[in-house]
Amino acid sequence: MEGEHSNMMLPNKQVVFKNYVEGYPKESDFELRSSMISCQIPQRSKGLFVKNLYLGCDPYMRHRMSAHKSKDVALLVSFQPGSVIIGLGVAKVIKSANADFEEGDYIWGMTGWEDYSLILNPDGLFKIKYTDVPLSYYAGILGMPGLAAYIGFNNVCSAKQGDIVYVSSAAGGVGQLVGQFAKMKGCYVVGSASTDEKVNLLKSELGFDDAFNYKEGSDFAGALKRHFPKGIDVYFENVGGSMLDEVLLHMNLYGRIAVSGMISQYNLKKPDGICNLFCLISKRLRMEGFSELDSRHKVPEYLEFAIQLIRENKLVFVEDIAEGLENAASAFVGIYHGRNVGKQIIQVSTD
Repeated sequence: MEGEHSNMMLPNKQVVFKNYVEGYPKESDFELRSSMISCQIPQRSKGLFVKNLYLGCDPYMRHRMSAHKSKDVALLVSFQPGSVIIGLGVAKVIKSANADFEEGDYIWGMTGWEDYSLILNPDGLFKIKYTDVPLSYYAGILGMPGLAAYIGFNNVCSAKQGDIVYVSSAAGGVGQLVGQFAKMKGCYVVGSASTDEKVNLLKSELGFDDAFNYKEGSDFAGALKRHFPKGIDVYFENVGGSMLDEVLLHMNLYGRIAVSGMISQYNLKKPDGICNLFCLISKRLRMEGFSELDSRHKVPEYLEFAIQLIRENKLVFVEDIAEGLENAASAFVGIYHGRNVGKQIIQVSTD
């Protein structure tokens, strides 16, 4: 196919962002559009023409759906209404004008929510070296979520054997890996999730020592007391808001908090305030936000680490795969209502 279609126009389904979002995203904020795309790469370009295979539904993308002027991080710049949604995904190179990529290579990185994409700046793309594992893993365990878990836990949490670790949103793409990394370090690990099904998953398949449904009942403080009678040494934060505020009261002296995400805040007009920050002083806590963007140079190191564990069945990853771009909007909206079990991924094509 690669050579045959070098100058052809191909039908191209696209998921288009309709307008800026207030509150929770809705399926009506997206539009499925049919178009045509040229396979031709512009002259003097070092671009790629790719066929998209898998797309990741990542919570940070909600930030890009609001109108704001933040240009600090390109990954967080607002989407433009009427444009194709952009996110992290897995694709196959159909045509290349770049010496680093050949036709037939598989890649992961930023791409469009569409059947085919013309990527004019492939600087942030990674060639997939290991193809003996599911390619969808590069939208999850072997992609951005996996690297975030690895960097956040190892570089920020500074966990050691015997530490008591709490992971929020523990059944998500990042949280499920943090829990397993913590167990490998000899920590005692408890995770929270939004349904009993996810709680059972954490305990039965992902090796957490304990887990609880934080939406069950109204006494979150009581749940923390029951599950952490000796307090918390390390908190891996994915939720924020009132959960973070309460956890601060249960942290042990010299505890560490790695802030990976704050999914409870992304859909609020006015973010929740935090009242218990004095605990940072009284308990000598270290709370640090991080982004895997700063550690892309560690991708080869992480892949060597993770791929061996996967091959030895020592690292488990749970995916929730929605098939087809026509289901992309529903899948994305669902992650903010806890409908996904595991990392939410959209399968665009099998190859």
